[in-house]
Amino acid sequence: MTWAGPILLMALAGILLGGAVSLRRNERTAAAVVTGLLAAAAFGGGLFLIYG
Repeated sequence: MTWAGPILLMALAGILLGGAVSLRRNERTAAAVVTGLLAAAAFGGGLFLIYG
């Protein structure tokens, strides 16, 4: 099993989550929500690749 895909997806999720927090601080709530959802999807995809 290769771990590159899940690791990259979870790294992307972390980057997106940081962007969502930054957007939330700048009062761009809609963009923060969308970015947060993308981060959750990337993290879920990583978990799926590991355990699925």
